[in-house]
Amino acid sequence: MARILPVPPALRRLFPYFRPYKAKLAAGLALVVVSSGIGAIVPWLLRSGIDALHAGAPPSHMAVIASGIIGVALVGGTLRYWMREVLNGLSRYVEYDLRQDLFTHLTTLDASYFGRMRTGDLMARLTNDLSAVRMAAGPAIMYLTNTIFGATFALVFMVHIDARLTLLALIPMALLPIIMIRMGGAIHRRFEAVQEQFSTLTTQVQENLSGVRVVRAYRQERAETARFGALNETYVKRNLALARLYGMMNPMFGLLAGLSVAVVLGVGGTMVVRGTITIGAFVAFGFYLTSLTWPMIALGWVINLFQRGAASMGRLLEVLDAKTSAASPREPRALPPASAGRAISFRDVGFHYPASDGAEPRWVLRHVSFDIPAGETLAVVGATGSGKSALMDLIPRVRDPQEGEILLDGVPLRELDLSALRREIGYVPQDTFLFSESIASNLAYGEAAEIRAAENGDAEAHASGDDAASPHLWAAGVAQLHPTVSEFPERYGTVLGERGINLSGGQKQRLALARALARRPHVVLLDDSLSAVDPHTEAEILQGLRGTLAGRTAVIASHRVSAVRDASWIIVLDEGRIVEQGTHGVLIAAGGRYSALLRRQQLEEAIEAEPAGAR
Repeated sequence: MARILPVPPALRRLFPYFRPYKAKLAAGLALVVVSSGIGAIVPWLLRSGIDALHAGAPPSHMAVIASGIIGVALVGGTLRYWMREVLNGLSRYVEYDLRQDLFTHLTTLDASYFGRMRTGDLMARLTNDLSAVRMAAGPAIMYLTNTIFGATFALVFMVHIDARLTLLALIPMALLPIIMIRMGGAIHRRFEAVQEQFSTLTTQVQENLSGVRVVRAYRQERAETARFGALNETYVKRNLALARLYGMMNPMFGLLAGLSVAVVLGVGGTMVVRGTITIGAFVAFGFYLTSLTWPMIALGWVINLFQRGAASMGRLLEVLDAKTSAASPREPRALPPASAGRAISFRDVGFHYPASDGAEPRWVLRHVSFDIPAGETLAVVGATGSGKSALMDLIPRVRDPQEGEILLDGVPLRELDLSALRREIGYVPQDTFLFSESIASNLAYGEAAEIRAAENGDAEAHASGDDAASPHLWAAGVAQLHPTVSEFPERYGTVLGERGINLSGGQKQRLALARALARRPHVVLLDDSLSAVDPHTEAEILQGLRGTLAGRTAVIASHRVSAVRDASWIIVLDEGRIVEQGTHGVLIAAGGRYSALLRRQQLEEAIEAEPAGAR
């Protein structure tokens, strides 16, 4: 049977997940074996009863045999209940551990991986595929073991009754291995196609729900519904193709079993007439043949479960085997103690995003070098696409450069433990992301301690200036978020919608800024984090930041000169290279790109400030 049903390579990767539950697995399999053996006793008792009845045995003897059959059936039923309880429960534990490993591994992968993978596809793998693997890890193993030992016990008793009749009954089963091998491979391929289509379908739903505003704004409801209908139709067709294949398997096995029954009825009936075997033995043989036939039919379902599980496990392994470039070294170096900020150095850094096969990479940053002393502020200015956000992503190792190196207090980033590095940093990315939780939970997201909601007492602490009593509200005050939140009925307990949909763009940016500052980081990264804030609020936030960033190292990327003019040093990027650098006054005097950017912004502000009638 092991040769007929080889373990697919993908499912072999499940073996380590069974190790913590070896005792449970052994107990479950033992229950399957014992229950199969006990079940094989019933036809033998029935044979004894029929032969005894034919010989004129007294009623008391028949009552004993009947009681034995009932008792054996009760014990077998109890054992079958517990084998399901143990093995199906075991599969849930394996599913739990595998899901934990998948999620944990996903949190370690870098941004380039998620740039390649669709969210809907990942969600399909962590739900539908994981469920198929669980079925292979529990019910499939249970039914396969039951099939093997149930058939073995039945064969032993059948041979004991008559070896020649048993051999004749097994002749139609010779085709079984060929059917299993051919159909098993086809099931694997078709189920893999079903799962891939389900991933595409899930992605389409996820994108439509996340982008519902865009869909409605462009009046594309009907078009998206039609596209979903086409994907759904393909999904149904692939499922039906799989169902047809599975539907053919059971009748084929049933046909083989029917041929065996025909042989037994013809040959066995003749043997009873000739007196070669007793009526009881013939009836028992028929029961054993049925016991052998059902496992053969169930074998089709078992093959289906294993092939589905193997196809799904292969898709999960694509996630588990994905490598990340941003990994902690085996022996990380420690950072020296710091009371405030940390020095950052770029040494001839070059970076490009992953290129398509055969395509030349487009360098986003090239030959970038600069130093930021501890506690100083560096501003990064440049047009859209100049590489500002890419530069910011390199510091917390969201991505890694292909050339050069970056140092933090003289230690190369690649030699630092990734968690230790990111604990040093408060990062506000350009694309603000908030969780569907309360404002207080979002503020405290970077804290290791249990998240606590901000109540009225915290507001009083904020009003009194007690920063230590309420660091989150102190950060909210710096980001000019507190007055806005105070207007909400639930204040800091207000639960946000998906990605903070019930906040304006400026409110989301201020909350993200407060979240980063609440950690009291040594390094603060602000990537165009005030782009959605009005100039008046921006001025107030910048005023608060001047004191907050004092002593901390900060890197501020912005297209607004007003946000960077007070920086210790300013670099101007153009197509990934530093084309100007210096203080605000020096760059203005130089009359280059920075000066031109300032003049353009001043002109735009003047136009916006003009009364409508004067234009």
